[in-house]
Amino acid sequence: MTAVGSSVAASAVSRLVSPIPNAIKKKPKWPRALAHGFLMVIAVTWLLPLFWAFYTSLRTESDTTTHGYFSVAKQLTMKNYSSVWKDGRILHFFQNTMLITLPAVLITLVLSSMVAFTATRLSSRFNLMMLVLFTAGNLLPQQVLVLPLFQMFKRMWAPWFLSDGGHVLNSSFGLILIHVAFQTGFCTFVLSNYMKTIPGDLSEAAMVDGANIWTQFRTVIMPLCRPALAALGTLQFTWVYNDFFWAAVFIPSGDKRPITSAIANLQGQFAANYNLVAAASILIAVPTLVVYAALQKQFISGLTLGASKG
Repeated sequence: MTAVGSSVAASAVSRLVSPIPNAIKKKPKWPRALAHGFLMVIAVTWLLPLFWAFYTSLRTESDTTTHGYFSVAKQLTMKNYSSVWKDGRILHFFQNTMLITLPAVLITLVLSSMVAFTATRLSSRFNLMMLVLFTAGNLLPQQVLVLPLFQMFKRMWAPWFLSDGGHVLNSSFGLILIHVAFQTGFCTFVLSNYMKTIPGDLSEAAMVDGANIWTQFRTVIMPLCRPALAALGTLQFTWVYNDFFWAAVFIPSGDKRPITSAIANLQGQFAANYNLVAAASILIAVPTLVVYAALQKQFISGLTLGASKG
């Protein structure tokens, strides 16, 4: 028995110290290094315009006029930021933007969550048709509807506290309507796919406990959709806040424009101070960075949960 045991132990030791077969050897590291290098190049390419805009915002107009924008600055200063803040009335236009962005994002999330709940948690023959209708709305280019919407807004009436003398055109209320109409379809599509992953047993248990449809939506489904709502809220805030097209078309008055469209006020009729424009662009980008930093954890968790469950 001793000889047999020693032979078995020797064979086990020989297997442990024997070279690892080629099939189970560690894979070469060069594909990972190549992927990381590619991602670094893409990141630098993406961030380079932002860094260059910040660098331009610190230069004086005379410096860039004399030596060109692609040159080493002779002097760096913060005067462009102070000029933009005082003369450009950034705070006023920022308030205009918040009056458009916050209601538009909140209304969009509430309406899309209700539609997604109805289409996924309630049994109806129109559920599929409803989802197809809201999803198809995202496929239509928004620019195609500029002229019809412009003519419709000229004839639409709204209360005085929501409009400009009773007209929807040239008012923040009109922009809120546009953003809600165009963004609800995308949010409905995302939330409906997320709600499909929630087990139906939760709703059945709530029904057994006497919960009605509104109670199920408010106390069961919506708390579970917080990661998805946070991700959508971050995206919607960025998209609505950065909108330039609709504000330039439907709010021709300079004092009522949001901050992204009001940057045109810094340009003259025949010339433009691009140093001031660069400084204003950096200031305009700060709120979106703050929102993303505040909701970064929820944003990433919402994306990863949707990917793993879908």
